[in-house]
Amino acid sequence: MTQTIEELQTENITLEVALLFPRQGEWTEKDYFNLPETNRIVELSEGRLIISPSPTTTHQRILTKLSFFIYEYVENNKLGLVVVAPIDVWLYENTIRQPDIVFMSNEHRNRITENLWSIPDLVMEVLSENSIEEDRKCKFRQYEKSGIQEYWIVDPFQKIIEVFTLENGAYILFGKFGAGAVVTSKLLAGFQVAVNSVFE
Repeated sequence: MTQTIEELQTENITLEVALLFPRQGEWTEKDYFNLPETNRIVELSEGRLIISPSPTTTHQRILTKLSFFIYEYVENNKLGLVVVAPIDVWLYENTIRQPDIVFMSNEHRNRITENLWSIPDLVMEVLSENSIEEDRKCKFRQYEKSGIQEYWIVDPFQKIIEVFTLENGAYILFGKFGAGAVVTSKLLAGFQVAVNSVFE
């Protein structure tokens, strides 16, 4: 297929812009923080730059409900801080993620700066169609490796919430909660969420 001069020029410009940045696998934290501001979700995964599409309405509704429940519990009991994405969370060298919901206990407040959190106590991810593989495998391994004590995977498709807790450096399934069940947390003793209230 023959390309126009304008198309060729556009390709050359795109290539020139791409060459200004590191190759995948070679991104550093310095490179990441030198990126221009954007409204896209951008993460650094072991030297790879991950750019995710904007979340769906369903994703955001679930995120809003769940963040309200945990925020209210943490605030009422003065247990620490809860924030929602986007917030940069440093896990280990050249790996900075933006979990949907992040909790840091009072004990570890020294891990928080204005622009960066480091290894929180609990994270939650609401699955999207394009994030299932990333959240269930890549982020699972990275959160585990970094030492995050509890990881919630919220699945809107099956209407299930899975809670994983860290034991001897590895995640084990603390509970898998479906319709009609009440989700509990090992880390936040007393915190309960009805599954139906999250997904309805």
